[in-house]
This record gives sequence, C-alpha cells and structure tokens, in this order.
Amino acid sequence: MGGPKFDKLQLYSYWRSSAAYRVRIGLNLKGLDYEIIPVHLVRDGGQQHAPEYRAINPQELVPTLLHGQRRLTQSLSILEYLDEVWPDRPLLPATARERQRARALGLLVACDIHPLNNLRVLQYFEREWHVPQPERDGWVRHWIEAGFRVAELQLADHPSTGTYCDGDTPGFSDCCLIPQIYNARRHGVDMTAYPALCRIEAECLALPEFDAARPENQPDAH
Repeated sequence: MGGPKFDKLQLYSYWRSSAAYRVRIGLNLKGLDYEIIPVHLVRDGGQQHAPEYRAINPQELVPTLLHGQRRLTQSLSILEYLDEVWPDRPLLPATARERQRARALGLLVACDIHPLNNLRVLQYFEREWHVPQPERDGWVRHWIEAGFRVAELQLADHPSTGTYCDGDTPGFSDCCLIPQIYNARRHGVDMTAYPALCRIEAECLALPEFDAARPENQPDAH
C-alpha cells in the first residue's frame, strides 16, 4: 500500500460522535491500522474541554487524528488527507464531476445537518435557554429530515448512484451518510420516507469496514 507506513495513527474518538464515526469508516476502508483514544464528550463536564486535550485540538472537538507528529482535525479534511497520503482504495471517485458530487453529498451532512444537531448546540439550548428535551428532540428531527429529503432526491434514480452513494465502491459520501442515519434512528426519525438512503445504509452496514466502525463496536461504547 502506498504512503508512509512508519508513523502510528491514533484517533481521538467518541463512540457516538458522527464526525469520528466518519473517520473510523474511512480508515477501515483504507485498510489502515489505528489506535482509538476515547474522549468522553459528557463525562467530567466533557473530556474534550480538559487542558490536555485542548493542547491537542484547540477546537475541543473530536475527531483528531495523530499521524506521527501531525495533528489532523475536521473529519472531511481528514478523509481527503487519507486519500492523498494513501491513494490506494480511493475514497473519492476518479473524475472531477463525480468528486464534486461526492463532496457535495458529504457537505450536505457535515455542514447543513450535523452542526445544527451537534452536542454543544443541544447543551447550549439546555443550559442557556432551558429548552425541554422534547423540544430539543424535535429540533434534531426537523433538521435531519430537511437534509434527508434533499439527499433522497440526489441519490434516488441518479445515474451516478450505484450500490453505494457513488457507484459500486463505498467511499467519501457513504462515510458521511451512514453516521448521520445512525443519529437519525437514535432520535426517532421515520426512515421509511427515505428508501434510497435505507438501501445504501443496508449495503454499507453489511461490509466489515462499516460494521467495525459502528458506535456499539467501539472500545468506549456504553
């Protein structure tokens, strides 16, 4: 496999973090060995806020990927880094047009859905505005459903959609979509409205690389 092998990969991760979940899938699809270092986002007031972790990632977010002396943040940029350093088993498609589509699908999740439902947003609602749990859950479902309606339209019957989001090889878009579907199910979103998404989810989760990345299969799962 191409790319430097001598630098150890360590992933600061939280089992339920969809951003960390994306990177776990990408690392697995690349066939790369890595060590999980759990960062509990709730315990002790959030271990991501501890000075030791802030020194690693000033944003106080997961994931952070350590590649030797390099400290890599932001899940989508990490996925692209993996493709550039280890070009075998590419996560992004071969043509500019298809790569743009894959990135657009990934950004739909990572920029339009996920930030509105991030733990720190929900904690702010609770702490500062005392928003009750049912209203917070409704907020989460609303923005997931708004994004999924678009994703369904972009994936259903599109000529570039195959077994997976982009053809018949799992990659970048799937790394982003599957963790968001996990979040959707956890928050009670009715997924029957999104048959294309559910079909792709089933195909992905049947693969060992996706199965190993599932939240319930992580060393810090509880």
